[in-house]
Amino acid sequence: MSAFVQDYVIPGAIIIGQSLLLMVTLLIFVAYVLYADRKVWAAVQMRRGPNVVGPWGLLQSFADLLKFVFKEPIIPAGANKGIFLLAPLVTVTLALSAWVVVPFDAGWVIADINVGILYLFAISSLMVYGIIMAGWASNSKYPFLSALRSAAQMVSYEVSIGFVIVTVLLAVGSLNLSDIVLAQQTGLGTMAGLPASLIDWHWLSLLPMFVIFFISALAETNRPPFDLVEAESELVAGFMVEYGSTQYMMFMLGEYVAIVLMCALTTILFLGGWLPPLDVAPFTWIPGVVWFVIKVSFVFFMFALVKAFVPRYRYDQLMRLGWKVFLPISLFMVAATAAFLQITGLA
Repeated sequence: MSAFVQDYVIPGAIIIGQSLLLMVTLLIFVAYVLYADRKVWAAVQMRRGPNVVGPWGLLQSFADLLKFVFKEPIIPAGANKGIFLLAPLVTVTLALSAWVVVPFDAGWVIADINVGILYLFAISSLMVYGIIMAGWASNSKYPFLSALRSAAQMVSYEVSIGFVIVTVLLAVGSLNLSDIVLAQQTGLGTMAGLPASLIDWHWLSLLPMFVIFFISALAETNRPPFDLVEAESELVAGFMVEYGSTQYMMFMLGEYVAIVLMCALTTILFLGGWLPPLDVAPFTWIPGVVWFVIKVSFVFFMFALVKAFVPRYRYDQLMRLGWKVFLPISLFMVAATAAFLQITGLA
């Protein structure tokens, strides 16, 4: 019995505790990411944004949470009630479950599996099912058409994201996310005799793929200018048009958790993860998790700026960009990276 407790009960309790801590921290971070998104948008438009609930409006996201929780949930009479209620739960569960393999610092990861990047890619691919379920279960043609459009958009840009990830994996030689970060301790800068710095990170050596990944992440998470799935000005929330109350809030929560996940993945693949921008004091005095949060926040700030000043694409422009521009470029970069590594002997 004692062996069972030592081998299964205690490790299981530790994993559950770590998961709860991560989920609570992540949800609080997402609340302020949403606040920052609204503040950045307001600043670009020269207005104040949220500024009433709490000091400087810092409690606005929590007030919105209470507003959604206390609203009456309304389910359309013709809807498939089981799938209608299951769809937002699937969306938010998949979005949260992806974070178990994300390393915040050296050793700061719940599941440090060797195929972490494949796990993330699989989870992001499954998230389209929540949208399809919501559009179909609503039993209305407008959510259904929007869900189909969303599925086509997400599948199209997952192809580009997949090739970007393949390029990084070729350069690193590992599917482990921690190994991908540690591989960026050496690079173009150290080859030139410089100390380890941000020049060694993959954003410079794989710059075209960094740009493609950033733009594809916008399309994958339905961020403007690629928010054609839920464009409020024309579709009135698209596949979520029949949802309200807590179910609508769960869709938006899942979307923002996925957005922050893409920011974290951008940080890990291209911006050195928890590594400092210069591997010298005083930068090395700052804990790695702080650098990780700063980088994720910076990437989200760029997401917010794109939302604020880039006009929305037409749907044909969106699909053409994915299939006729990003796909050929990413394919070429995979072949070029493999050839370069083979010729130079770095593979």
